Amino acid sequence: MLDEENGTKLVIQKRQGVIVFLYHMKQIKQLKRFGIIQYISKKMKYVVIYMNQEDLPETIKKIQNLKFVKKTEVSHRPDIDMDFGARMGEKAFKLTDEDQEKFKNKSE
Repeated sequence: MLDEENGTKLVIQKRQGVIVFLYHMKQIKQLKRFGIIQYISKKMKYVVIYMNQEDLPETIKKIQNLKFVKKTEVSHRPDIDMDFGARMGEKAFKLTDEDQEKFKNKSE
């Protein structure tokens, strides 16, 4: 895709979610510099941040070194195969013998 104003290519950044568990919710603004905050749970005291995959290991180390952070967890969604179409055709719609008999009786 080309940017019409500058004539440069727009590159889509690969991003990954990181869940950051906190001791206190006061320092949420400090987390904005590491990525885009997608969700904040005040009751369970965690924040979901999306950041670039390229910088992920370094950024997680920086976040873990903050005093108000309990722990961090990386989302596994990029690792999961999201192509369910091929699998659905193989297994989902196989009829048992009883079901085949029922359909035969209805069609007659």
